Amino acid sequence: MAGEPAAAHPDSAGLFYGAPAVAFALHTVGHPAYRSALASLEQPLVEMVSARLAAAHERLDSRRPARMREYDLISGLSGLGAYLLHRGSSPELLCGVLRYLVRLLREPVSVRGHEVPGWWTSDGPSGRPGNAFPSGHANWGVAHGVAGPITLLALAARAGLSVPGQQEALTDACRLLERWALPAPEGGAAWPETLGLDAWLDGPVPQYRAGRPSWCYGTPGIARALQLASVACDMKDSRVRAEDLLAACLGDPRQLDRVTDLTVCHGWAGLCLAAEQAAADASVTSPLRRMLPSLRDEFTARLERGELPEGAGLLTGADGVLLTVHTLNTSHPVASGWATCLLLI
Repeated sequence: MAGEPAAAHPDSAGLFYGAPAVAFALHTVGHPAYRSALASLEQPLVEMVSARLAAAHERLDSRRPARMREYDLISGLSGLGAYLLHRGSSPELLCGVLRYLVRLLREPVSVRGHEVPGWWTSDGPSGRPGNAFPSGHANWGVAHGVAGPITLLALAARAGLSVPGQQEALTDACRLLERWALPAPEGGAAWPETLGLDAWLDGPVPQYRAGRPSWCYGTPGIARALQLASVACDMKDSRVRAEDLLAACLGDPRQLDRVTDLTVCHGWAGLCLAAEQAAADASVTSPLRRMLPSLRDEFTARLERGELPEGAGLLTGADGVLLTVHTLNTSHPVASGWATCLLLI
C-alpha cells in the first residue's frame, strides 16, 4: 500500500497524504494483520496534530488570517480531526481539535483593517497567494472551506463529544449558511464557492447562479453541513431548509447537467454519496428519499457507458467511483464508515 515511508511532517502530511492517510486506510480496513502498523503510527500522529494545533492557536491569538491548509479537510486540522473521530482512540486530542475549530468559527481576524471570520484565508482557492484574491478569500466548500469545520463539529456532537462553545459555534454556523444561501435564477438557492474581500463586505447578493452541484464545493456538500449542524442544535427550520435546498438542487436538470464526470470530488459519485447520507437523516416529509433511485440510475448508466476515470485515487480517480458503487449497492453494501474522510457520516 505504501511503497516508501509515509510522510509525517506537520507541514506536509494530512488526511489524504502521508501517515494520516495510511492510518485512516488501515483503520478502515480493520484487518488484524494491520494492528501493529497502525499502532506504530499513533505517536507520530499525536505529535503532528499537537504541533499543528499549537501553531494554529498562536495564529488565532495574533488575529492573522489562516492559510487554507491550516484548517481544511484535505490537508488541515479538519481532516486530521476526521481521522481522530473515525479512529476513536484519542478523544482528548480530538477535543483539542474541536476547541480550535470553535475558535476558528467564533473569533474574527483582521484583514486590511476589516474584521472577517476566523476561517478567512490569506491565500487563494489554489492554496497559494494570487492576484485574483489579493486579500485572501472566504471558502465555503467541504473540501477546503468552512463547511468542513462545521461538519466535523456536528459529527463530533452526534458522537457525544462536546467542548465549550461548540453548540454556540454550530448555531452561528447555521445562521451563517442560511444567510449566504443565495437565491438562484433557476429556483432554489446556492452558496458561493469563494468570496473575495469586497464581495464579503458587500454582503449577500439578491441572486446567484448555482455552480456545479459537487461534494467538494457545491450544494450537496454544503447542504449536508447545514443539515448536520441543525440536527446537532435541534434547529428544525434550518434542517428543513437544508433538505429543501438539496432536493431543489438534485431535482434541477440544469444543475445536474453541470456534473460532467463520475468522481467523488466533483462528480456523480460524491453527489450520490451526499444525497444518500442526507436522505438517511432527513425528516419524514423530505422528498430526498424519493429522489435516490433516479440518481443511482443515472450514476449507473454513466458507469455502463464507460465514463470511469482512467487514473487511480479516491477523490478524482476510479477507486473512489468503484468504492461508491459498492457503498450504494443496496443488496450487498460495504460499511459506509470510510465516508468519514468526506465528512458525510
